[in-house]
Amino acid sequence: MIEKPHQALLPPGMVDLLPPEAEFEARTTERLIAAFRRNGYELIKPPLVEFEENLVTGSGAATAAQTFRLMDPDSQRMLAIRADMTLQISRIASSRLSDLPRPLRLSYAGQVLRIKGSNLRPQRQFGQVGAELIGSGAPAADVEIIIMTANSLKDLGITEISIDLGIPTLVNTICGDLGITDEVEKIALRTALNQKDAASISALNAKAASIFSVLLSAVGPVDKSLEILKKIHLSPQAERELDHLKSVVSELKNRAPEISLTVDPVEIRGYEYHSYLTFTIFSKGIRGELGRGGRYISTDSSSSDVGEMATGVTLFIDTLLNSLPNPLTTKRMFVPLGSNKEAIQKFMSEGWIAIAELVHNPNQPKEALRLGCTHILQDGELKKL
Repeated sequence: MIEKPHQALLPPGMVDLLPPEAEFEARTTERLIAAFRRNGYELIKPPLVEFEENLVTGSGAATAAQTFRLMDPDSQRMLAIRADMTLQISRIASSRLSDLPRPLRLSYAGQVLRIKGSNLRPQRQFGQVGAELIGSGAPAADVEIIIMTANSLKDLGITEISIDLGIPTLVNTICGDLGITDEVEKIALRTALNQKDAASISALNAKAASIFSVLLSAVGPVDKSLEILKKIHLSPQAERELDHLKSVVSELKNRAPEISLTVDPVEIRGYEYHSYLTFTIFSKGIRGELGRGGRYISTDSSSSDVGEMATGVTLFIDTLLNSLPNPLTTKRMFVPLGSNKEAIQKFMSEGWIAIAELVHNPNQPKEALRLGCTHILQDGELKKL
């Protein structure tokens, strides 16, 4: 006989979010969306499940290995559960919102599901909140996204924000300039660069080692990094990618000097569909990434169009919640049977949570305390227990 699993047991990487954390997550999400809205980003809500080809082809290939799939009994087509929401926003912008004027500013919030967690994020289901600016290739668009995000995090109480900037296409561009076309060799080089392994790079390609070793030495604070990068002789395309980074850095230092900036010109992990500029958000004393974003080509996977330039950010709600003190100090009042309705409404409008008595209890103060109330409504007034 197969033993029935305990009903509280969940699959690995899944959690029940209980009170008060569930409400804290909802409020935090609402505050971020409201902050984005004040900057002109309109909320859209894509579905949790789409046809497989919408989520795993084109740019979606980067998250294909993390995507759950299932057969739709209605359409008899394969479906996919989203592992990331950016691709859905891109699809909507390129299809249903294609006639709207550019640049298009959109925001979103929802749950995503992944096949595997990571060491820093073991959860396989977690919330994302993000914003996308679609239809502009200007560095000012990246600056707008970064500053808006930093200000939104400050509003939540997260300070000492640092941004790690990257150029995800630079390695591929340089490989092309050096005539490195073998995919196996390029993958090996990218792996060594991600691991910051200069010895492996030298062993793989001595010609590439001379330039990539300089790029590795440029990892660090922004001023030092840009000074080193100035000395590298790059092709016109690589220079354009680097110039975009320099423009963003210059504007950020001018408009948001309090943000600490670092550069990693060879980091590629997690940015497979990005181009020109990426960024990862950290805060002092907080373990893990608060979010990440960058520039990419927005397109509909079913379309043959080249697409349009876009930039955006995705914040990870689980990391945000773990980094913030739970401020939910709920004001709960016990409301005995027959209490004055006007008084109840008055206190509820002031933020009090009303816990109504369902059956008369001769010891109402004791019952109120048992239900987690700090006050009881008596004669139209609140009395502290």
